[in-house]
Amino acid sequence: MEKAPLERMESVLEDRDRIGVPDAILLEDYLSETAFIDNLKKRYNENIIYTYIGHVLVSVNPYKDLGLYTDKLLEKYRNVNFYEVPPHVFAITENAYRSMTSEVTDHCILISGESGAGKTEASKQVLRFLAATSLHRREMDRVRDRLLQSNPLLEAFGNAKTNRNDNSSRFGKYMDIEFNFRGDPVGGHVLNYLLEKSRVVHQEKGERNFHVFYQLLAGAPDDLLKKLHLQRDPNQYHFLKQPENPDMPLSSFDQGQSCNVNSINDRVDFGAVDHALDTLEFKTEEQEAVWCVVAAILHIGNINFYGDDDGHAQIKNDEEVKHASSLFGCDSKALAKALTHRTIEARGERVTSPLTPDQAVYARDALAKSVYERVFNWLVNRLNMSLDSVEKGRKTLLGILDIYGFEIFNKNGFEQFCINYCNEKLQQVFIELTLKSEQEEYRKEGIEWEQISYFDNKIICDLVEEKHKGIISLLDEECLRPGEATDMTFLSKMNSHLSKHDHYFSYDTSSNNKVKKTINKDEFRLRHYAGDVAYRVQGFLDKNNDLLFRDLKEAMVQSSNMIVRVAFPKEELMGKKRPETAGTQFKNSLANLMVILMSKEPSYIRCIKPNDEKRSYCFDTERVGHQVKYLGLMENLRVRRAGFAYRRKYEIFLARYKSLCPATWPNYRGNPKDGVRAIVQHLNYHPDDYRLGETKLFIRLPKTLFYTEDKFQARKQELATMIQAKWKAVMYRRRYLKMREAVTNITKHWRRVKAQRECARRKWAVGIVRAFVKGFITRNEPVNPINARFQQLVKCEFLLRLAKVLPQNLLDTSWPVAPSSCKEASPVIYGLHRTYLARKYVKALTPEKRSMFEEKVLAEQLFKGKKSSYPETLPNWFVTSRLNTAEESLRKTAFEESIKMAGEKTKYSTPCTKYDRHGYKPRERLLILTSGALYLLEAKENKLKQKHRFSLKEIQGLHVSPNNDNLLLIQIPVENAKKDKSEGKDTNPKGDLILNVPNVTETVTKIITVSDNSEVLKIADTDCIGHTMKNGKQGTIMLDTGAMTVINKNKEGKLLVVAGPGQ
Repeated sequence: MEKAPLERMESVLEDRDRIGVPDAILLEDYLSETAFIDNLKKRYNENIIYTYIGHVLVSVNPYKDLGLYTDKLLEKYRNVNFYEVPPHVFAITENAYRSMTSEVTDHCILISGESGAGKTEASKQVLRFLAATSLHRREMDRVRDRLLQSNPLLEAFGNAKTNRNDNSSRFGKYMDIEFNFRGDPVGGHVLNYLLEKSRVVHQEKGERNFHVFYQLLAGAPDDLLKKLHLQRDPNQYHFLKQPENPDMPLSSFDQGQSCNVNSINDRVDFGAVDHALDTLEFKTEEQEAVWCVVAAILHIGNINFYGDDDGHAQIKNDEEVKHASSLFGCDSKALAKALTHRTIEARGERVTSPLTPDQAVYARDALAKSVYERVFNWLVNRLNMSLDSVEKGRKTLLGILDIYGFEIFNKNGFEQFCINYCNEKLQQVFIELTLKSEQEEYRKEGIEWEQISYFDNKIICDLVEEKHKGIISLLDEECLRPGEATDMTFLSKMNSHLSKHDHYFSYDTSSNNKVKKTINKDEFRLRHYAGDVAYRVQGFLDKNNDLLFRDLKEAMVQSSNMIVRVAFPKEELMGKKRPETAGTQFKNSLANLMVILMSKEPSYIRCIKPNDEKRSYCFDTERVGHQVKYLGLMENLRVRRAGFAYRRKYEIFLARYKSLCPATWPNYRGNPKDGVRAIVQHLNYHPDDYRLGETKLFIRLPKTLFYTEDKFQARKQELATMIQAKWKAVMYRRRYLKMREAVTNITKHWRRVKAQRECARRKWAVGIVRAFVKGFITRNEPVNPINARFQQLVKCEFLLRLAKVLPQNLLDTSWPVAPSSCKEASPVIYGLHRTYLARKYVKALTPEKRSMFEEKVLAEQLFKGKKSSYPETLPNWFVTSRLNTAEESLRKTAFEESIKMAGEKTKYSTPCTKYDRHGYKPRERLLILTSGALYLLEAKENKLKQKHRFSLKEIQGLHVSPNNDNLLLIQIPVENAKKDKSEGKDTNPKGDLILNVPNVTETVTKIITVSDNSEVLKIADTDCIGHTMKNGKQGTIMLDTGAMTVINKNKEGKLLVVAGPGQ
């Protein structure tokens, strides 16, 4: 995925009046502290919190989220040059990482600054960036997750809210991250320094105990709290609740008055710690043991004492002792006794004496502090086991130092003394590595240098740590001397030994009355590099002794809790040597840390807090100036500006950049210095841009180095292309030879296979031709194995020819002649095709055509073979009207509007001749068929007159002759009388209707279709038809054939119908 480029540092210089310069080396007045601080302020006001001093990163805490640590931004800082991107903690980390991997040397990142300046957040982001460098392989992801999850665990047990910082580190942490030869993190190791264990039993107003206590109460499930005998309210526990009167004795007041913090979500943080324990593969029993110890410390804090009549301490609340002992896994009686008694061995005898209530409170608090400290050390060791690398081979280290910053409180005690001593040592390292060593190195290399004066704080470090003379040695002597030693005797001892030291003074040693007014009699003051700090000697001896009564150790040794059992080994009771004091232990661990730091190439992150109120957009110039001074930033700036930004040994520089000069590539056999000289001359370095020392090349400006590195990167591409070209030539030559051999083998075998296939194909073709000839010869014989294939071919050919000449309509009856083998199938195919054409024709018919076809089919059923005139009707379609134009007009007007009954629909109309049933006189009439009745109308003088109307249901018969005439006899019931309107009386029945209809077949078919009663049709099977005449008499219609069609009355008074010949 292509990364969007970040803005180059040089691109912002044109706007420097508003946002300052990204590197303080670019300041015009680089010697002015005011100009330096003003540059920091400009950038801070623009939400730009990072600034460089060469390779030192200065970070100003913004006290708000600026979105500077997103995954997207992290990716943009990977694999880029240090000065090609804006200043950032990711950039300083990337530079250290790249130097480590390319030069195969150990590096470290020193993060320093006051409490609340942002050191912890900076160390988190450094660790996060380094973890992100690993490839997404399963093992690398495991190591990366463990490195990242170490933070929430150590913060929970080692960080607390102070008045200056809501997440202040109350211990020092140095983490070494191991990388393999590919640059992937494969493990790590953590060292911890001076846990502020006194915070477990006491916090100043506005502060809290360690985070883990509040996280357990807020986030633990109810069943776990029940198992630990805990309640969610922190105010139920003495070590956590708020004070009412800070001046009361220690055993009777509460703590820090700050249980809830807006910036901290203890419930969510508990989930993060629980997840960290799982990720770091803490076993379930180990996790349970951890929570049991944390809960036991809370219960210990709730144990109260009172004095009996003899003043001996007695426990008020045995229930808390039982809870604590059950969680520790020790005997409750033994624990109760250890809290109220003390056993002393003197001259081989053990003497047990009871404690006073104050001594019992001291013993209780000492136990809580000791248990917490040892459990914290166990957690660190267990974390190191989880981070331990199993990968073999060459490894490099990159260390991260996150340690407490310089602290100056209203009341400074033993912890602040140790913390500030640590910062003095770190400043000493900084001085040695960035100031003193810088000048010394230039001197050794024979390079001209303008000497810069700086404050060497070694004198302060010696004041604290010098053997037999330093403050720690004096404190140890006072702790070990016989007699009653107190904090005030320790102060007196320091006054007598250190009164002439320029950096030590107290109330008794100060000769200035104004100074005396600012110092209490129980204080001493040290003039640190960061400023003067007054320390109260109260508690110095106790905290340095770090005394835990033997009885309490014996109770803890018997514990069944797996962590407490490891933290309190039995060997400790057996040892007769007095353990080292806390001050000496801290001094020795710091000395070891200094050895580690001095063995690595350092990078620096100097953190600055802009104000003491933790407010965003508030830049206190005076407060920042104080920190700039004690961080030594101006001295560093002057050195960087006066000296050279880059230096490397000739061997290293030559090994890296020898490809840039033809004289040194590919191998240079001469003196490395001469080789480097050839390179810089070939690259046309300006004489002022570099110096050749005794063993190293010095480059003054970063841009010169960038130019060289860019040339090298371009050259690497060229070399890679050349190597690839040569390698590809060899590989392709090998591949070509293999392919040529393979092609030859394939061609040889393929030709053989192809010839075999061609032979087989020809044999097959000969067989086919022979079988065809034999089949043709025997084609007229019955089907047998010889001619079966030929016969099949003949059938196929017939079907193919037939498909091309199939008739396209029903009227086309043509059909090709079939060969003998298809004689049987041809008629079947013909019938199927005719059926197909018929079906196709029928499906294409409109509803009107379909109705006409149905009438034609009905006519066929009624008359085919029964009436001679039927064949003449076949070519013509039936119609719905046979009237002429005038008659049709009358029908539409007179009949439809006046005569026809409502609801009826006209179906058919035709002219006809009616023969009277009395005398057979012909009369012209109109016959109209409706959906319900049959009308006989007289058309006269453009008028229609209804002569007859009877329902279709009244028709009893339709009589026609079998001859070629148009006679139609409609038989109606006898009861069908007609009323004579003129006379007003009933007349006799008139009889059946005798009609001569031009299209008798059509008329009858229409009547039967509408009435849906084909049984009324009667075709005469004799030469006469009987009918009913007027007055009910019976008449006869004679049927005959002749030369022409004639209808008249014969001599006998009967109606004679003579049918002419058909057309």
